[in-house]
Amino acid sequence: MQKTTAEDLQKCREEADRYRLLAEQSTDMISRHSATSEWVYIDVNPAVERVLGYTVDEIIGTKGYDLFHPEDADNLIKRTESVHYRRGMYTNTYRYRHKDGHYIWLETTSRTIRDDQGTPVEIICVSRDVTEREMAQRAIRRLARVVEASSDLIMFCNHESMQLTYLNESAYRTLGSEKENLVIFYLDQIFDDEIFNTLVQDALSHAAQHGTWYGSIPLKMPENHQRIAEIREVIAHRNRTENMQVEYYSIIGRDITLKRKAEEQAKRQQLEMAHMSRLLSVGEMATGLAHEINQPLAAILNYCRGSLRRLEEGSNEANLPQIAHSMQLITKQAKRAADIVKRMRSFVKRTDYQRIEFSINESCIDVVGFLNQEATDHNITFNFELDPAEPKLLADKIQIEQVLLNLLRNAIEAYSDSQQTYRPVTITTQLKNGYIYISAQDDGNGISAEGLKTLFEPFITSKSTGLGMGLAISQTIIETHGGLLWAESDGNTGTQFQFKVPVRTS
Repeated sequence: MQKTTAEDLQKCREEADRYRLLAEQSTDMISRHSATSEWVYIDVNPAVERVLGYTVDEIIGTKGYDLFHPEDADNLIKRTESVHYRRGMYTNTYRYRHKDGHYIWLETTSRTIRDDQGTPVEIICVSRDVTEREMAQRAIRRLARVVEASSDLIMFCNHESMQLTYLNESAYRTLGSEKENLVIFYLDQIFDDEIFNTLVQDALSHAAQHGTWYGSIPLKMPENHQRIAEIREVIAHRNRTENMQVEYYSIIGRDITLKRKAEEQAKRQQLEMAHMSRLLSVGEMATGLAHEINQPLAAILNYCRGSLRRLEEGSNEANLPQIAHSMQLITKQAKRAADIVKRMRSFVKRTDYQRIEFSINESCIDVVGFLNQEATDHNITFNFELDPAEPKLLADKIQIEQVLLNLLRNAIEAYSDSQQTYRPVTITTQLKNGYIYISAQDDGNGISAEGLKTLFEPFITSKSTGLGMGLAISQTIIETHGGLLWAESDGNTGTQFQFKVPVRTS
């Protein structure tokens, strides 16, 4: 047996002192514990005060097991996901109670020291406070769960290869795939070629320069996949630690299938309401329309009777020019009656939304013709101040004329309680600043300030008949065309209804 000299002992003491100095100066908490279930503190370096708030003297002899969070106390026994084993050492991440009462996150690497017979003698641990790291990781995990559960489409795209390196569940589902069956997507695969080469490239370029891009770009859906989706936002992420170059893009989209269906349903309902409103208008005008049709019919009857009398008088050649003239007049009156019926049928016909280019001046004249009998019955004089430039409007002609009809009928009815003998209704059109302005003005009694506030609310009307839906439907029609409808009145000297519609090209 080799004899230990005093010099060897001195070297051992110096080496032990160096290790103790290292332990005492370490920012990590180094501790020794009993190899029992109570995990009693036998020794600990001064870092314990910075980490747990206890002094060395306070914690020695304390049962370390009692300071574990109840949910983490048996991590090592259960071999939970937070425990890792390598080369005889366990690394465990857990919550541990601070002297102040709150819990912090510790990451501890421990080794069990055994005697020659393999019996555990003590446990040596090196622990560090990883609260900030753990909280950041948990925040990231929470964010990842939110991203994964989001109904929005969220994708990460490599800046150089254009490969989509991540898609959340909604993105996979919308693109007709499943996350379990991994499919590699590239950005150009989810757009039509023309859209990718123009809109998408512009969006990426804008995001690279300014950080983000907002807009709307339609996605290309798989065949027989009855969904509609679009990209709404692109975010460029840069490498801030190196060259500040764009590393990847976050692309955020949305499945708008239900929205589109709701919009289409709303549009169908609006068309139905507009159609019902036209039917009601014609119903209210039925007496006047019948009288207007009766006039050409009565004229036709008179011309026919006169022609028959001349024919009964014999084949006098002198009567032939008169009979021929009567035939021309009959034809003219028949055409007049047919035009009235045609205009009425066109007005009440149920149609889809159809944008066509038409003259707004001609529509104003046509609608006034439709109201000819009603205007005559109420002693109304129509005045026209139409834009000489003959502006063309790209819109649904039937719906615009429906609005005109409703406003002109309101102007006629504005004189119902008036004693005026001269009752003008002035129709004005004007092209200005990219809009066509159309107005109908009367010189009746006007509308009060309170009346103006509720004028366009549905089911509110001052008429003894009617549902009070005409102006509400008219406002909806104009707003659908991107325009605005309003009324102006001083409450005494008349009212001006006015709407503007943007001039657009097909």
